[in-house]
Amino acid sequence: MSITIKDVASLAGVSVATVSRVLNGSAPVLEDTRDRVLAAAAELRFSPNGAARSLSMQRTMAIGVILPDLHGEFFSELLRGIDQAAQSARYSLLVSSSHHDVLGIETAVRVIRGRVDGLLVMAPEVTRSALAGALPHDVPTVLLAGRAGTTGDAYAITVDNYGGAAAMTRHLISLNHRRIGFIAGAAHNADAQARERGYLAAKRAAHIVDDPALVVRGNFTQDGGAEAARALVSLPSPPTAIFAANDAMAVGALAFLREAGIDVPSRMAVTGFDDIPVARFLNPPLTTIRVGIAAFGARGTQSLLDVLPAAPSPPGAPPRATRAVTARRDVIPTELVVRDSCGAAGRALFLA
Repeated sequence: MSITIKDVASLAGVSVATVSRVLNGSAPVLEDTRDRVLAAAAELRFSPNGAARSLSMQRTMAIGVILPDLHGEFFSELLRGIDQAAQSARYSLLVSSSHHDVLGIETAVRVIRGRVDGLLVMAPEVTRSALAGALPHDVPTVLLAGRAGTTGDAYAITVDNYGGAAAMTRHLISLNHRRIGFIAGAAHNADAQARERGYLAAKRAAHIVDDPALVVRGNFTQDGGAEAARALVSLPSPPTAIFAANDAMAVGALAFLREAGIDVPSRMAVTGFDDIPVARFLNPPLTTIRVGIAAFGARGTQSLLDVLPAAPSPPGAPPRATRAVTARRDVIPTELVVRDSCGAAGRALFLA
């Protein structure tokens, strides 16, 4: 026979409402009463029904996370930051991949709707109008690397992609590179577009004549980075530096150059964007733009928590106040990290 809250109340000699207040932390309870309830619950090995508790509290204490992919160091770090922030507020995660597709987002929303209190969504490859149609308007939502105004309830946390890419390009120009190859992400990816604009703007500002052949798409993958590097070094007038729009593509470029016998950085400088954990352990260590990926995920999660009711206080503690609403758009600054792969190691970090 299963143990119920009535059994705990009977053993502790209190009302069912008192047991509920103690277990939910919904109101102050005398310390002696609290101790009796917790002792009774432990003796009976009582475990509250999570679904029933969620219904009574009108919340699930869960956050839905929809990412374009779950593979790779970037998403691993992002989820680590999201999870840490959620756990500190006593929330759990339901995680799904959209596979870079609006239909994937719609499917994930359909599956987790009603099971989460809010959503974190990363969909830089989905258009504003398509995303507005896929996201629920009655669930608080924060867009990671997204655009504000997609839905009435959505907040956007994005990275300074343009500024970071411009800073990296300026750094390579300062090292006397004039032919800088750029390995771009997918053409319809908002982050990739901003990074490409930053690269081009920095070259224009330095009065460097644009050469469209120096921009090759790598689709944010290691294989794509390797193939793009192959295309760049095969040009009649190859670049002296390669700037990959993310670190995964830079890893692929480094692998190709090593196999081709092209030394980095003496014959070819290589740089990336994101500063994934492995970047500093590559050979040579990768010069890159630091995003602070885990902190990015945590900041997005906190922005969502800011518009959700506060989690119940621990038993015996005073109830938490409801949090205030944050700004509708937040831009994460980036930082240029100089390592060996660009041929300028030993310099300090530069703000991007």
